[in-house]
Amino acid sequence: MAIAGLGMVIALRFPEWFATPELQAVKDWTGFRGAVHILLLGSYALALLSLLLRPRRALGFTALAIGITAAFLGGANVQPEDTRSWGIFFGLDFFIVNMVATGLMFAPLERILPHKRSQRLFRIEWREDLFYYLISSMMVQALTFLALAPSNVVVANTNSWEAFRLMVASIPWVLQFLIVLVLTDLVQYFFHRTFHRWPFLWGFHAVHHSAKSMDWLAGARMHFIEIILLRGITSLPMMTLGFSPSVLQAYIAFVYIYSSLLHANIKGDFNWLGHWIATPRFHHWHHGLEREAFDVNFAIHFPWIDKLFGTFYLPPSKWPEGYGIPEDVPRGYLKQFAYPLTRKKPEYPEN
Repeated sequence: MAIAGLGMVIALRFPEWFATPELQAVKDWTGFRGAVHILLLGSYALALLSLLLRPRRALGFTALAIGITAAFLGGANVQPEDTRSWGIFFGLDFFIVNMVATGLMFAPLERILPHKRSQRLFRIEWREDLFYYLISSMMVQALTFLALAPSNVVVANTNSWEAFRLMVASIPWVLQFLIVLVLTDLVQYFFHRTFHRWPFLWGFHAVHHSAKSMDWLAGARMHFIEIILLRGITSLPMMTLGFSPSVLQAYIAFVYIYSSLLHANIKGDFNWLGHWIATPRFHHWHHGLEREAFDVNFAIHFPWIDKLFGTFYLPPSKWPEGYGIPEDVPRGYLKQFAYPLTRKKPEYPEN
C-alpha cells in the first residue's frame, strides 16, 4: 500500500515523466485522490501495527519511510510540477494499477487456499520479482513500440487483406475472443518450445525458470528481450488479421490475470480439467525441478496443444517437489539481464 501510494503521488507530481496517457481517465475520477489518501493512511496504520507486533521491524520501518516520503512530496493533494516532455514516459501509474489489481486478487487467495502452506507471502525472491514487474510496467511505452513494430510493418504492406479483415471483424465478439486465444496459444507454443531448444535463446528464458518459488508474482520474472520477442510474435495474428480492438484489449487484460493465476501458489488438482484448460498445477510442472518436468507443458491456455505435439505431462494429483533449473543463474536484475551473454555452457535443457 505504501509503494502504491508513493507511486501514484510521483505520477501525479510528474505526469509528463511517470504517467501513462491512457490512464488519465482514472486520475480524473473525482474519488481518485481520496482513494490515494486512504491508501497512504492505511499504509501508516499497518506499518505501525507491524512495528508493534512483529519481532523483526524492517518491514514496518520500510513501509513507514515510503509513506512519509509520499507525504513530503505532497501526498494525495500533490499538484503537478512543470516538466519538459520529450514524448517519452515511464508507466509508474501503470505498474501501480497492475500491482494493486492483481495483488489484491491473488495474494489473499494464496493465503486462503495455498498449495504450499509453508511458503510466505514475502518469500526470499519477492523483491527481485517485484522489480521485474516494475521494469516491465515502467517501460510499457518502449515495449509496446518494439513489440508492435513487426505487426505495423505487416499491416502497412497488406492493403489487399482488407476484405478478409472486415470478414474477421464481423465474427461475433465471443467467437473472435476464442479464436484469438487459440491462435496466440499456437504461436506461443512454438515460440516457447524454440526458447527451450536453442541454447542461445534458452539463456534468455532461463531467467524466467530461475525462480525457486511459485506465486502470482513469479510470472513477472522475464528477460526484457524475451518480453519484446514474445509480445511481438503474439501480436502478429491479433493485429494483422482484423480482430476488433475491444477483443484485443480484453485479451491483454485476460493474459495479465491468467499468467498470474498459472504461477500462483493456489491448491487444486483439477485432474480432468487440467487436460484441456491450463491450471496452476499444469504450469507448475513446466517449472518443476524434477527430470520429468523438463521440456513439458509449453501451452499457456490449452494443454490439448501439448497433447497434439507430445509434450503433455500431468500425473494425477501430483505436484513438483521443487522449482528452478540445474544451472546457476545469478541473483539480481542486472546480472540476469547480462546472463544470456555471460553463461558458460548450456546445461538445461538437454537436447
